[in-house]
Amino acid sequence: MTNYRDAKYTFPTVTFSGVTESSPVEGNIWYDSGKYYFGTSLSFAVWSSGGNLATARQNLAGCGTQSAGLCMGGTASANTYSNVTEEYNGTSWSSGGNLATARERLAGCGTQAAGLCMGGLVVGGSNVTEEYNGTSWSGGGNLATGRHLLAGAGTQAAGLCMGGSTGSISNVTEEYNGTSWSGGGNLATARWLVAGAGTQAAGLCMGGLAGSASNVTEEYDGTSWSAGGNLATARAWLAGAGTQSAGLCMGGDLSGLGGGNVTEEYDGTSWSSGGNLATARQASAGAGTQSAGLSMGGYAASYSNVTEEYNPGTGSYDELFTTSQGL
Repeated sequence: MTNYRDAKYTFPTVTFSGVTESSPVEGNIWYDSGKYYFGTSLSFAVWSSGGNLATARQNLAGCGTQSAGLCMGGTASANTYSNVTEEYNGTSWSSGGNLATARERLAGCGTQAAGLCMGGLVVGGSNVTEEYNGTSWSGGGNLATGRHLLAGAGTQAAGLCMGGSTGSISNVTEEYNGTSWSGGGNLATARWLVAGAGTQAAGLCMGGLAGSASNVTEEYDGTSWSAGGNLATARAWLAGAGTQSAGLCMGGDLSGLGGGNVTEEYDGTSWSSGGNLATARQASAGAGTQSAGLSMGGYAASYSNVTEEYNPGTGSYDELFTTSQGL
């Protein structure tokens, strides 16, 4: 039987005895204006094609929203580093200001008008931080621990980065105040090739590589990390989006099997399956929210320019009977 609470859909909000019902439970009936309804005609959350990146690349970073996305850096060919920045308007990508320091395997956070990128690979782990004002990048405070294949979360004025590689696997967490980085609480499980989401005070770190592909999820409270619910599918080189209580992760490398299409949604306690990516990829970037996600670039047999948008399905209420017909 379908579990209607876990199904990915949007219902119109109706009321029962004056109480708003926007979180359906399997088997419930809803009342509105003298009529009783039951939720039916469910369709599940899906990825759909967005406008392609102008520059195909992997190991890039992303931030922003589905209608105002930002991606930067990466590699567009073997043994090269990219400084390319692109901006998304919900339909197509256009050129933004180039990074001052070309790099791949970096992390990002913030918005299209106030972005932040940190770390990356520039002849070894980098400590470079740059800030975006919607037009151009400028130098920010350097990371205390230079690294690549790390994850980012938060905003330009309150950033968070975690994990990565310094030549060895790192558990380091740092917090940004808009000017400089300072040490935060270390991850319980050191990992690289991780994904991040959320804010500086409520961060989320998932997956990665810790000897083998990891299913570990950790939650940050602004001071320390604690264990969250494990991913259903262990993987590295994945991308993340959303918040600590409504997280989204997509794609990745499934134990050396190459680019995956697996999507999972987090409710603050556990992960559940979402709609699969149309194009399986690893080393992509993510942005947006759980209900309006964005996936861009990555590697899928070759450097990818694919962009996909994640949106919930739809549902409807079928009328059962009116009060004049009796219960």
